[in-house]
Amino acid sequence: MYQAAEASSHREAPNITRYPTVDSTDFYLFNSYETDRTGYVTILANYIPLQDAYGGPNYFAMDPAAAYNIHIDSDGDAIEDLTYQFKFTNSLAANGEGIKLTIGPDGNQRQVAIPLKNAGGIAAGDSSALNFIETYNLTQIEGPVRSGTRTALNSDMGSSTFTKPWDYIGDKTFSSTADYQAYADQYVYNVTLPNCSQPGRVFVGQRKDPFAVNLGESFDLVNYVPVEGDSEPGAGDGGGFPGGITQDVANDDLRDKNVTTLALELPASCLVGDGNGVIGAWTTASLPQARIQNPNASFDKPEVNGGAMVQISRLSAPLVNEVVIGLPDKDTFSTAAPTSDIQFADYVTHPSFPALLDLLFRDAVNATLGTNFETIAPTNFPRNDLVAAFLTGFAGVNQQATVTPSEMLRLNTAIPATPAANQSPLGVIGDDLAGFPNGRRPGDDVVDIALRVVMGRLCHEIPVGGAPTNLGLCQPEDANVGTAPFTDGAPLSASDIDEQFPYLRTPLAGSPN
Repeated sequence: MYQAAEASSHREAPNITRYPTVDSTDFYLFNSYETDRTGYVTILANYIPLQDAYGGPNYFAMDPAAAYNIHIDSDGDAIEDLTYQFKFTNSLAANGEGIKLTIGPDGNQRQVAIPLKNAGGIAAGDSSALNFIETYNLTQIEGPVRSGTRTALNSDMGSSTFTKPWDYIGDKTFSSTADYQAYADQYVYNVTLPNCSQPGRVFVGQRKDPFAVNLGESFDLVNYVPVEGDSEPGAGDGGGFPGGITQDVANDDLRDKNVTTLALELPASCLVGDGNGVIGAWTTASLPQARIQNPNASFDKPEVNGGAMVQISRLSAPLVNEVVIGLPDKDTFSTAAPTSDIQFADYVTHPSFPALLDLLFRDAVNATLGTNFETIAPTNFPRNDLVAAFLTGFAGVNQQATVTPSEMLRLNTAIPATPAANQSPLGVIGDDLAGFPNGRRPGDDVVDIALRVVMGRLCHEIPVGGAPTNLGLCQPEDANVGTAPFTDGAPLSASDIDEQFPYLRTPLAGSPN
């Protein structure tokens, strides 16, 4: 029996709520489906949750003391073989003095720094009015992140310094959404990779949050009936579960939020190593162990940092630290490495979330359907269906050469990407092997997928190549409501996502026209 644990998303643990700049909100890993990018893997790590576009005057810079890591395990031992590490630097314009204006009449003038991070309009090719500049360096680490071989990566122009575009603060500064996107597009870089004959691409910047979730009502003890109320999503006919929630963008509490994205596109051939073509990946962020506040703080030195780097956040598959890991262990999970996930075994083999749904909804289900279910939670223990979905991968699909139960997204780089127009938002259970949990694409509706899987969908036949197939992990009688179309009512599909790198859409403007 395989045992281990799963991963996380927005504000998922008590401690991370105190460190929003290192809070990883979502993590994506998929075979690129942009035209002419076959053979590439796209990795997106989103940070700084719940960004209100109007959040001035300082908006959303990354933490210059932090190390932001994307880890890749090519052989399945739950130890990173490659890490791409981002470190940020913040500086002021005018050689660190900041933009100043001449204030006062002749004979009594002063050069006075402005209070804002820009002094005028900004456009592609002209950032002269930008008062705050955010740059980063990107390092490839071969082997374990703490002891591996480090190589500073350069753009194809030979520079090791990359620029992060200023956040989309509004249309007086950037003129329009199209003009902002043209400005941000300047900062998509080709990057030279050691021991790799093909370049990769990198972008770091603000994007519209692609995740869709009925956040407030879900965490208010699921304050809706979480089963599709129409005969088909979006049908508007009320022909589904009586009183069930129906699809509406108004149910998406993140529809007006932005995030900050670390985006990489890398040749698959340079990621798979000596493995079987299936890679595992996760993102972490770390801070120095000691942070002492400067009693005379300045822009350059608000605090003094020292000591070893300590992992503060960790993310791979979505929603796990929110709804699987128990409250006493959420912070422990955030700081743990995949190799130590055995300590969280009971949370996945004997999950409490389905039992909570049973407590909340069993009586209503029986009353509505005229049934007499003793439980609507799956009864197969240990939950080997969840172990396969999240911890080991499925044999022949996304299981690595070595099987080490651990929480990672696993992607089979040999399974062709599904074009956007043909993607199923339900991923594998929607007969689309290129989707979650074989990696994760931004258009995969992982909330609906996760609800269905934890409530026993894999105990029933799922379509594989169009043929109904029982995976043999559990049986239909183990999951009384395993075929119910569980949903949070917040729709998401590939049509909500761009079809080219970095895939996530232009962020929302803080001050739209």
